[in-house]
Amino acid sequence: MSGFTPNEPVLTPVKDHAAELAKAEAGVADMAAKRNNRWYPKFHIASNGGWINDPNGLCFYKGRWHVFYQLHPYGTQWGPMHWGHVSSTDMLHWRREPIIFAPSLEQEKDGVFSGSAVIGDDGKLKFYYTGHRWANGHDNTGGDWQVQMLAEPGNDELTCATKRGMIIDCPTEQVDHHYRDPKVWKTGDTWYMTFGVSSAEKRGQMWLFSSRDMVRWEYERVLFEHPDPNVYMLECPDFFPIRDASGAEKWVIGFSAQGSKPSGFMNRNLNNAGYMIGTWEPGEEFKPETEFRLWDWGHNYYAPQSFNDGKRQIVYGWMSPFVEPIPMQDDGWCGNMTLPRAITLGADGDLHTAPVAEMEGLRADTVDFGEITLPVSAEQVLCDDAEAVEIEMTIDLAASTAERAGLKVHATDDGAYTYVAFDAQIGRVVIDRQANAQGDRGYRAAPLSDDELASSELKLRVYVDRGCVEVYVNDGRQAMSSYSYASEGQRAIKLVAESGTLTVKDLKLHHLNSIGLE
Repeated sequence: MSGFTPNEPVLTPVKDHAAELAKAEAGVADMAAKRNNRWYPKFHIASNGGWINDPNGLCFYKGRWHVFYQLHPYGTQWGPMHWGHVSSTDMLHWRREPIIFAPSLEQEKDGVFSGSAVIGDDGKLKFYYTGHRWANGHDNTGGDWQVQMLAEPGNDELTCATKRGMIIDCPTEQVDHHYRDPKVWKTGDTWYMTFGVSSAEKRGQMWLFSSRDMVRWEYERVLFEHPDPNVYMLECPDFFPIRDASGAEKWVIGFSAQGSKPSGFMNRNLNNAGYMIGTWEPGEEFKPETEFRLWDWGHNYYAPQSFNDGKRQIVYGWMSPFVEPIPMQDDGWCGNMTLPRAITLGADGDLHTAPVAEMEGLRADTVDFGEITLPVSAEQVLCDDAEAVEIEMTIDLAASTAERAGLKVHATDDGAYTYVAFDAQIGRVVIDRQANAQGDRGYRAAPLSDDELASSELKLRVYVDRGCVEVYVNDGRQAMSSYSYASEGQRAIKLVAESGTLTVKDLKLHHLNSIGLE
């Protein structure tokens, strides 16, 4: 794509949108008053009420971590987007903050869509986001009209902001409606922005812009075009440098690919979020050196966004309830974030994502089971009723003969459970929801490398919240996130061996505290 010159920014006096914010707060409060907590998370970030999706504006600023998120305050289905907000000084205890953005300007009258936050050269933070409106003025039948917007916080707590207006218009003749989710960073003395685009030919792309003042932006080039012609849009793009243990730098490009087709174990979700590792020089296109790899192999993971807090790259994902039935929509809320994960580049040349070290501070107490051996097709109850727990276990692969072995979580008297297991026949770790009584079912399977399979042990770290499960394989070599709608009654956790024996070298169960958002 060439010949695109962005319009001058439309930085007009901004009207006060306090009335829209107050209405949205009332909407969330109304939903929260009717909320059912049977699956509402104790240690995952969720809205007090209403629907949420993508994490937005992630940052560490003036001593606090901030997580903003897409919010529909008036219902438990997707709707006109606002930005909700929580913050923390330690990533363990979170507090609710006021809704910061509601639709109020013409360019965003149908939704304040996703974006990022960045600290400028002056030490002050700026928000970049997409303004959304329906092209025909009233619904999605005529497609989208999307532009990039700028806002600046009104205080150091980021509890209010002033919208500066539109900074990049959309060349509608060169775009097939989708044009959103800006990510901004600085390399050298130049600021760069990329965002997802569906080209006029319906190809998923990320465009590259540059700026000296963070307000006036110049188009440079297509940063990346997805090689699969089925992929028509790259949502929620991410782009950042990372170094391995030796100090060698690579660049990571992340995106949520719309239109990718299932292939074997890959791309089993409606849309799939992943990354590629490669190289980039300012002004050039991104040059991938790996294939597309999933950030997360679970049923419910989408739209991740990462940020650097000054010492590490941290990513949050949205646990996305795309597939009906979605029973939590009856409970006054819908959707939550994953745990924060630190991204590292391993010696194997791949990205590893494991919970940030702060998560160990959630542990209220620990039950140490030590070594456990199960005979053929046996099971052992580890906990009669678990509402919020973390389990660390190491399976002795050499000493175990079971075809499948692991944990049945959310096991209730009606026979329902979610199964987290190592499947020796396929050489993968699975989350299997075939026995769930509610919600979508099916299974997902995370791969193990030849070296991992040849190893004598498999490490699993499993987080079980009221309505979801996260699994980390071998210190974050792979991750999995899935909803698990437990039935009524006590929710047991069982250690299970199928068609063979199981030897666990060590197993610890930690009861976890709430993060304070209930």
